[in-house]
Amino acid sequence: MLHLAQARQIKNITFKNRIIKGAMSEALANREGQPNELHFGLYDAWAKGGLGCAISGNVMVDFRAKNEPGVVVVETERDLAQLTQWANLGKAQGMVQLIQLSHPGRQCPKGLNKETVAPSAVPFSPMLATTFGTPRELTEAEILDIIQRFAESARICEKAGFEGVQLHGAHGYLISQFLSPLTNKRQDQWGGSIENRMRFLLEIYRAVRAKTTENFIVAVKLNSADFQRGGITEDEVVSVFQAIDAEGIDLIEISGGTYEAPAMAGVKADKRKPSSIAREAYFLDFADNIRKQVGCHLMVTGGFRTVQGMNAALDSGACDFIGLARPLAVEVDLTDRLIAGQDVRYAVKPIKTGIPFVDKMAIMEIIWYAAQFKAIAQGKQPNPKLSPLKIFLGYAKSNVKAMLQGRLNSRKQA
Repeated sequence: MLHLAQARQIKNITFKNRIIKGAMSEALANREGQPNELHFGLYDAWAKGGLGCAISGNVMVDFRAKNEPGVVVVETERDLAQLTQWANLGKAQGMVQLIQLSHPGRQCPKGLNKETVAPSAVPFSPMLATTFGTPRELTEAEILDIIQRFAESARICEKAGFEGVQLHGAHGYLISQFLSPLTNKRQDQWGGSIENRMRFLLEIYRAVRAKTTENFIVAVKLNSADFQRGGITEDEVVSVFQAIDAEGIDLIEISGGTYEAPAMAGVKADKRKPSSIAREAYFLDFADNIRKQVGCHLMVTGGFRTVQGMNAALDSGACDFIGLARPLAVEVDLTDRLIAGQDVRYAVKPIKTGIPFVDKMAIMEIIWYAAQFKAIAQGKQPNPKLSPLKIFLGYAKSNVKAMLQGRLNSRKQA
């Protein structure tokens, strides 16, 4: 029997196989951030394709802080009925579902929200400064409020019937911003030493645990590295993993990078030794090391393409679950095919528009796949040959409209 096909239990929840869909931006919500029939269609398709577990795309905990148009927001029970319908789709097919809870911090396009906030008022690199503005530094009262927002969103997700949540602590979002000395210049209890910089993550975890039941899964996604000079060190990363493990985290997903150094899309991660590349996954060498440091379940996402590579990773003990993301955007039934011993059909390559400054940002790694999700959600077949340039122009147009609407709303509120 393939390792991929073996069941695994976390608490009293059974994962029918070892394949987990990693979080990817769906961009399917309406202006109010509500889940709808498109989400149901998309996740039902994946469930019927045999997935053991699906982690949702970014779900924001604050409507004032959205990372993109079309993102789901869960801050009250307003959409409990829709969330319950979404959760029940997974249960019907035996697919565990975790909602990824997130706050983008400074990673919000200019004009989308009234303002952006972050641990410190650190601007983006010149290449991205045209898209992302300099944030305002959070007050301590605001930090405490955001912590409780994560907890309240988790409570609502459990009430809706989801098996758990994943805290997004990677890819340069707010938790990751607190962890990195590049974006956290604070001199109070939330900045400075790694013990202070990880306080935000640990307090969110504790607050979520306090508002959910014992068998509710709480996972976290963490960077193995920022892949930026002056970022969080390897020793500091290990200490964060050890600290959250000691608190009782159920599952850690290992990833890496930020918008400014997008290793999660393979842009930086393949500057590796041939022996590492042969193991496929971008972050498997780090997982080998961290496995010796923590006792919780581990998931590695990024780079897996063959059944042999996935089973070898599980057999080595470096991870307990295989995370797949982009391949599932063009192969809805991929899980069933992998368990049958068949490899990924379409090689994942960088999505290029031909516009240099756009291609350097790796934004197409989000929006091209989101276009595939919309097709799947509408009952259509994904299209691996979809034009990146066409998708980018449509995205730019919708972003401009959302920003103009945001400015209009801001004037009305003023």
